[in-house]
Amino acid sequence: MDATENKKAIIVGIFLALGLIVFILGVFTLGGQQKSFVKNIKISSVFSDVAGLKKGNNVWFSGVKVGTISNVKFIGPSQVQVFMNIDEATQQYIHRNAGAKVSSDGLIGNKIIVIDGGSPQAPIVQDGDVLQAEKMLSTDDMLKTLQDNNQNLLAITTDFKALSHKILEGKGTVGALMADSTMAMQLRASMRNLQAATQSAAIMAVQLNNFSAKMNTKGGFADKLLTDTATFNKISQSVGQLQKAAANASTLTDNLTKASNKLNTTDNAIGVLLNDPKGAAQVQTTLNYLQQSSVKLNDDLEAVQHNFLLRGFFKKKAKAKADSLKAQ
Repeated sequence: MDATENKKAIIVGIFLALGLIVFILGVFTLGGQQKSFVKNIKISSVFSDVAGLKKGNNVWFSGVKVGTISNVKFIGPSQVQVFMNIDEATQQYIHRNAGAKVSSDGLIGNKIIVIDGGSPQAPIVQDGDVLQAEKMLSTDDMLKTLQDNNQNLLAITTDFKALSHKILEGKGTVGALMADSTMAMQLRASMRNLQAATQSAAIMAVQLNNFSAKMNTKGGFADKLLTDTATFNKISQSVGQLQKAAANASTLTDNLTKASNKLNTTDNAIGVLLNDPKGAAQVQTTLNYLQQSSVKLNDDLEAVQHNFLLRGFFKKKAKAKADSLKAQ
């Protein structure tokens, strides 16, 4: 009987020891997962919506679990402050300008806090610091955006359906092109003309390129005109002389115009002769009178030479003229 009781007591003791070991292992395992036995720093962040986040959820940094949520409480209207225990070993990688946002552990998993590291120039986060919260795109917002996109897609497909129906009916420019063979042929002809014009433009561009190359040829007229100052000065002088000659020609033309204008008037003798028949007749009569007077004067001079009083004078004069001719 004593042996049997001792055996039962030993078995009970073994089960109690095993249970105690399992309990201790479970405590350490859960404590390790919850970072209960790791030295931590406490930081927090204020959100307007935590989307079901609760105490005990994990905190992730760069895809690594670095802590847990120690408390969630309201601090004002529509504001929730989330307190986090962060492993002190990761403190050196998190900076004060880091951001915290609410995310999900998988598509439909538990809510978690995700921290980005911030910029290296900022100081390292310290115990009690408050990180800037980033707005989270909620599932409702995503569903609303998806619904809007679906409505837009439906509108686009409806419009495309109506457009394709009109095209098949031959309405509009595209429909006319597809239904009217004449218009299609005209469009092809226009495209051929456009292609020919493009080829002509390409040829013209080549010709212009060749012309510009000739213009840039050393020793040519264009090169001298553009680079040789002596040639340019000579051309400038020639142009100046041409301008002077043109000015002189213009002055001569003006003078001839004025002279011709005077010939067309009757305020001068030549104009009277050309334009006034009566004045011309009077001038002609006067000339006739002068001619008659000169004839009579010659007759009078001839009569004077035969006059006995002056006959000797004229004979002496004629003899002296004859002597001078012989002397020569």
